[in-house]
Amino acid sequence: MSGSGPRGAPFVAARLCSQLLAGAPAASAEKVVERLLAVQAQDARGARLAIRSRSSGLSASDVDRALSRDRSLVVTWLNRGTLHLVRSEDYWWLHRLTVSRSKVGSERRLRQEGVDARQAVRGVELIAKAVTDDGPQTREQLRQRLETAGVPTAGQALVHLLGVASAQQAVLRGPMIGAEHAFVAVEHWLGPAPPVLDRGEVLATLVRRYLSGHAPAGPEDLAKWAGIRLGDARAGFAALDDELAHVGEGLLAPAALADAPLPAPRLLGPFDPLLHGWVSRRPFVGRHAEVVTTNGIFRPVALVGGRVVATWGLSGGRLTVVPLEQLSSRARRALEEDGVDVLRFLGLPQSLLHFD
Repeated sequence: MSGSGPRGAPFVAARLCSQLLAGAPAASAEKVVERLLAVQAQDARGARLAIRSRSSGLSASDVDRALSRDRSLVVTWLNRGTLHLVRSEDYWWLHRLTVSRSKVGSERRLRQEGVDARQAVRGVELIAKAVTDDGPQTREQLRQRLETAGVPTAGQALVHLLGVASAQQAVLRGPMIGAEHAFVAVEHWLGPAPPVLDRGEVLATLVRRYLSGHAPAGPEDLAKWAGIRLGDARAGFAALDDELAHVGEGLLAPAALADAPLPAPRLLGPFDPLLHGWVSRRPFVGRHAEVVTTNGIFRPVALVGGRVVATWGLSGGRLTVVPLEQLSSRARRALEEDGVDVLRFLGLPQSLLHFD
């Protein structure tokens, strides 16, 4: 099938187990991120909810603690030029592998936002100096510095200035300051950069780590997920040929697939990694493709039997589940229980749950 996504319950169940959505849950935020390698994070709540659905007993404050006190997790522009949550120790090699797409995209958008080359250089210099001299800086603090110096920040200009600064390894998102995710100087926050690894070694590491959270999968799936060239993805897979088992339809896994259970009904947050991990999300969304909108919004969804059956949302602290098809009373009860856990995880009153 070559990257188009497996057909049949065994493949779906295996991928759900790889994703930590079935089987034993993780015991920490770091273990979830280690398994998935990179968690989509342009929606901050969504990244936290991705950890909730793959762990047990954690809260959003545990994620914030890993970002702020422990410095074990960071957020920056990585795969496909989008924000991802990764372990601090994986930042360096993954950034070096994926940075070119992020840098080119941000530079192009700066011109579209009216920031010329001279202003862009000046802006990145100011951002780097601020986080180096004065420590963690919120977006608003950086905006004020740039505007004072005559560097445009309107529209998406500030975001793309930060994107260029990130591409140059000048900044990343580190600690939480209240509800704000602050930017820090990379080496001040993480320590000196490690030696650059051989590219072949990095590609093999990428494949090994990708498959730990996404098997069964193929090179096309990895290229799509990481935003790298297909040739590089194939080279990484070829380097691990002796370690991988062919499991049918052109897909590979670290070992032959064992029977895997489907997960209990589960609520997944916006932009959940399950909907980003392969060329096709059809094995999970089925006929409900509209849960990913035409403008690229990935809606919060409910899984029953390993497939999308509902959407859900939070408004004013009230959690509402909207079925997309008829649900059994057992599935509704299980989703209600998981909804209570979502509210607990977020520190919200656990009685504010409703089914449409």
